[in-house]
Amino acid sequence: MADISQIITEIKNNKVKPIYFLMGDEPFFIDQIADYIEDHLLSEEDKGFNQMVLYGRDVSIDEIIANAKRYPMMAERQVVIVKEAQELSRTIEKLEAYAANPTPTTVLVFCYKYKTIDKRKALAKNIIKNGELFVSEKLYENKVADWIRRELSNRKYHIDPKASNMLVEFLGTDLGKINKEIEKLMIILPVGSTITPEVIEKNIGISKDYNNFELKKAIGERNVFKANQIIIYFAQNIKANPLPMTIGILNGFFTQLLLYHGLPDKNQQVVAKVLRINPYFVSEYQTAARNYPMRKVSECIALLRDADVKSKGVGANSLPDGDILKELVYKMLH
Repeated sequence: MADISQIITEIKNNKVKPIYFLMGDEPFFIDQIADYIEDHLLSEEDKGFNQMVLYGRDVSIDEIIANAKRYPMMAERQVVIVKEAQELSRTIEKLEAYAANPTPTTVLVFCYKYKTIDKRKALAKNIIKNGELFVSEKLYENKVADWIRRELSNRKYHIDPKASNMLVEFLGTDLGKINKEIEKLMIILPVGSTITPEVIEKNIGISKDYNNFELKKAIGERNVFKANQIIIYFAQNIKANPLPMTIGILNGFFTQLLLYHGLPDKNQQVVAKVLRINPYFVSEYQTAARNYPMRKVSECIALLRDADVKSKGVGANSLPDGDILKELVYKMLH
């Protein structure tokens, strides 16, 4: 099975397959392939008669197959795209016979989001033999910053490591949202530009100084003044800086720090690989490890669990989230 760049490159080179079954948990990659086919495979003149977009909730497999078996009108091929195809999950196996012998002049695309078909069954085997079966896997958070860098590099832009981490912290793993913000920045920045934390702050509204990334760094450095500045800002803007997100990020940081302490080889590349971080940030873990021995790291993880319980209203006498955060950070730093 090919990856997304290989599939799009093959289509660009006119190596087009009669069936594309795009499935899995990450809708962004599925949409990227389907949108490319929809936008580029046929000329504007041919699209009117030879391109059809169907929706899984509105059609049956039999109707899709009937459309796929039509011949194109005055064109080399026709395109049939089935969006929200996961709505057909109960009857999708009926596609098996068509997948075994697809119409060569039709490009049939299934956008089967958040679900997969069984690769051991005949349907999947037929698609692999005669078309393209693409599995769109959700990116783990530690992979998203690298994806942002690659996406921008492909578009002739660069991004500062801190800036990419700010995007991940603010937008999470929603690649669709991240891509929209990237596209906004590309409108205002010339090709070849580097996206910096200052650009992110000015144009997206994420503070470059008061965010979870900077809080994590301040705590790692045991910089009491800076950490207090950030948590006071958070307490005053709690909706924009929800406590569960802060706890989750800090818990991930101290869990990684625990792994760091256990490494026999603390070479930069080894640390980056094991902790799944950009080598650029290894020095922050080296500093934090000096400030937090293994016993203190374990204590901080316990404090984070306690704060998480309190944030859910257990044993905290309904303390505001801002007060829970202040208490947590004070105990971690002292």
